[in-house]
This record gives sequence, structure tokens and C-alpha cells, in this order.
Amino acid sequence: MYSNRTSCHSDERFFISDKMKIDKNTVATIYYTLTDNDSGEVQQQIDQDKAEEFIFGKGLMIDFFEDSLNGLTEGDSFDFVIRCDDAYGSIDPSAIFDLPNSSFANEDGTFEEGVLQIGNIFPMQDNDGYRHYGKMIKIMDESVTMDFNHPLAGKNLRFEGKITGVRKALPHDHSHHADHNHE
Repeated sequence: MYSNRTSCHSDERFFISDKMKIDKNTVATIYYTLTDNDSGEVQQQIDQDKAEEFIFGKGLMIDFFEDSLNGLTEGDSFDFVIRCDDAYGSIDPSAIFDLPNSSFANEDGTFEEGVLQIGNIFPMQDNDGYRHYGKMIKIMDESVTMDFNHPLAGKNLRFEGKITGVRKALPHDHSHHADHNHE
């Protein structure tokens, strides 16, 4: 809609948008492609027909991701890079270590077919009871090397996409999105 307001020195007409902007306590529907900015390798793709909802202002996403989309409206496109230090951090060498093969064996000491394969990801628990996901990156005679870094650690991330909707968050959004963290 247009306003008939004019400035003191001209006959300019001001455009007033009635589109809701992404802000705290809004839900934005978004599709995007996430690539490793250095290699160009696609890390994740959310297609337009499967656009996802993200709730803003709840600390559920990378701060820089949320800040980069803040203020955008339905129909806006985006393209930005998040440095690894502002995303999932650098690769932590102490999160890569060897575990005995027996950690992956059945109670009788046998292994299920395909368990000891490079690329397999296993949920594991630390001494304090916290769950971590480790990726098998090397297999040796008596042990395997596991990498417990986030899969996107050490990568500068490029997000290219579009906002397909923005609305106020409803009470049910808060409970649904609390379990649906997009990091």
C-alpha cells in the first residue's frame, strides 16, 4: 500500500510494507542450499517443496544464521557465508581418537556385518552420560579411529536460499521447535 505522506521538500510517496519481518518469536519458512564455501561441496539441500520452518529468537540456531535472516520478509532471497569459528568451530584434534574394536562387538565377541566400516556413525556416551555421535574414519587390526567433531566443524558455510513465509510464533511452535534444533 502507498501512503500519501510527502516529505517537506518533495512530492515523494512512501511505500509501506505490510509483510511481516523475521524477528524474535517469528517462524520463517525457508529453503536453502548449504555448501562448504571453500570446496563448493553441497552439505545440505532443503528444496522449495520441502521448505522448513525455523523459530527465531530462541537460541536454536547458529547466531550468525539467525542474525543474517533477521529483518527479511517473505519472498526475500539470501546468500551469506558463516566462518567456521562462528558456526561449529575448528576441528578439535582431541575429539579424534582410537577405540578398541571390541567396543562395537556383540556380547559374544562377534561383529554384525558392516559394523566396522569407514563412514559409519555411532551414538556413544561419555563418562558423564552425554551422548555424542562419532564417525569411523580409520579401521586397524585391534582398534578404530573415531571422529567426534561436528560434521560441519572446520568448514566455512555458505547459505543460499529464499524465505517463503513469515508468521508470528504460536504456543505450539515453541514446544515443537524445542525438539527440532536446526544446528
